[in-house]
Order: sequence, then C-alpha cells, then structure tokens
Amino acid sequence: MTLRSGSTDDVPALVEVEKLCFGTDAWSRSQLADEFATSRIIIVDEDEEGLAGYATVSLAGPDAELLRIAVLPVRRRRGTARRLLAEVWSRATGRGAERMLLEVDADNLPAIGLYRRFGFSDLTIRRGYYRGRDALVMERRG
Repeated sequence: MTLRSGSTDDVPALVEVEKLCFGTDAWSRSQLADEFATSRIIIVDEDEEGLAGYATVSLAGPDAELLRIAVLPVRRRRGTARRLLAEVWSRATGRGAERMLLEVDADNLPAIGLYRRFGFSDLTIRRGYYRGRDALVMERRG
C-alpha cells in the first residue's frame, strides 16, 4: 500500500469509494472535486489493485477536522483506515493543528473503536445529525 496526496485525477475512483461506503449519503463528483479546490489535506491509499481508501481534513487555525475517511468494504481490516488516520494526523499537526475533531455515527462501533484506539475521546453527541441518527463528536489533542 502506498499513501500519497490525492489529486483531481483521483476523483473518479473516489466517487466509486463514496458509493460503496456511504450509499445515499455519498459525496457527489462535484463535492469531491471541491475538496481539491480548497486547502484540504487529502490522502489516498492505493496499491496494484487501485485505490483502497482516502481521508480528507480541513484546517482552521489550531483545529483540524476529519471530514471523511473511507475504505472500500472489500479492502477493510487490513490497516488502511489506521494508516490514513495516522497520515492525516501527521500532516495536520505538521501544519500547526493542535487538535483534530470528527463526527461519527454513534452506531458505527468499528469506527468509534478505531478512533478511540488512535487517541480520540468523546466530546459530545449531536442528536439526529445523520438523518435522525445521532453523531458522536470526538477529539484528539496533540
């Protein structure tokens, strides 16, 4: 697996990752393209089979926000999400971030477990955030 900065050439593959990971909540081609038009940190993980997943983070002063992390279902449980998370954390802190925030579906126990193992702690709950489902807001400090 190779981690690298994403580029606009990756948008078609990212659209497919989004569809397979998020279904009706998937980001559109234009939303993904907009990620590259802003000053986001966008990391992709790929190998000889193609793109396995990606993560995107926004920066605002000392705060970074993990906007999206997605790994193809058939490529999960291979450490891809952990590698992506470590890389975006490293790049965000390298650019001055002191903490990272994220929102995750409160029912997504595998993702919550990953974030907790990576040092994130629970901050608050946003009721009904995801079409009626609660979101857990988590943070990690440097």
